Amino acid sequence: MENIYKPYLMEIAEIIPETKDTATFKLKFKDPEIASVFNFKAGQFAEYSVFGEGECTFCIASSPTRMEYIECSFKEAGKVTAALNRMNVGETIGFRGPYGNYFPVEEMKGSNVVFISGGIGLAPVRCVIDNVLDLRDEFKDITIIYGARSVQDLVYKNLLDEWQKRSDVKTIVTVDPGGETPDWKGEIGFVPTVVEKASLKAENTFAIICGPPIMIKYTMPVLLKLGFEESKIITTLENRMKCGFGKCGRCNIGNVYVCKDGPVFTYEQMKALPEEY
Repeated sequence: MENIYKPYLMEIAEIIPETKDTATFKLKFKDPEIASVFNFKAGQFAEYSVFGEGECTFCIASSPTRMEYIECSFKEAGKVTAALNRMNVGETIGFRGPYGNYFPVEEMKGSNVVFISGGIGLAPVRCVIDNVLDLRDEFKDITIIYGARSVQDLVYKNLLDEWQKRSDVKTIVTVDPGGETPDWKGEIGFVPTVVEKASLKAENTFAIICGPPIMIKYTMPVLLKLGFEESKIITTLENRMKCGFGKCGRCNIGNVYVCKDGPVFTYEQMKALPEEY
C-alpha cells in the first residue's frame, strides 16, 4: 500500500527573490515517471518539507497549464520557512500533494473575472490568473487588482509588468499611503478603496480574492455593495493546515476542515462558518 505521508523528491531548479523575506522556488520532480503523470488544479495546495526541519503548507503558485515546473512562493515566518530560505539551487526538498479543492475555472468560462489580492496573497491567485490567461479566449473581461504595503513589498514584479502590458487585461497595482517611491506610477491607496473606484461590473462576474485577513474583511462588503453574487465571490484560506487529510485537526473551523473541505470557499459558504472564524 502506498504511504500517503511519503513526499515526492523535488530539486530546486531556480530561486527567485521576491522581497527581502519572500522567495519563489521553481521545482522539478527528481523522478521523471512521476513528473509525466502528476497533475493538479488551480487553487490546490501542497506540503513542502526540509528534511530534518519539518514541513509547511503553501498553495501551488504555478498554473496547471504550465507543467515544466511546480512553483511555490513563501514568506519567512518560522522554523521551516527559515530553513527553506537557506536552501540553494540543486538541493532537494520533499513535496506532498496536491490536496484540497480548487477554483471553478470551468464554471467561470464565458464570464468576466476580477482578481483581487494583497501581499503574498497574490501567490494563490497567480495560479488561477495564469490558468485563465492561458485560456484567454474562453473568458470575457479580466481585471487584476493587486496591492502591497510598499513598493518593496510587491511580489512577482516581472509578472505584474507583463500583465500591465497586455491589452486584453486591465491591471491595477497599488501601494498603501506612504509606501510609494518618488518614481512610483501606480495607484496609492488601500485595496478595498481601489476596488470601490475601479468601476467593476458585477453582472456575470466572478471575483477571486486572497490576501491579509484585514484586506479580505474590508473588501468583501465592497463587492457586495457593487452587486456581486455571494456564490461568485471566492477566496482561499490557509488556516493552520498541517497534515492535508483532515486528521490532525489543526485547521478545523467547527466541523469544516480547511485542508479537506477547502481551501477554496465562496462567500456564501464562509457565511455559514462558526463565529469563531
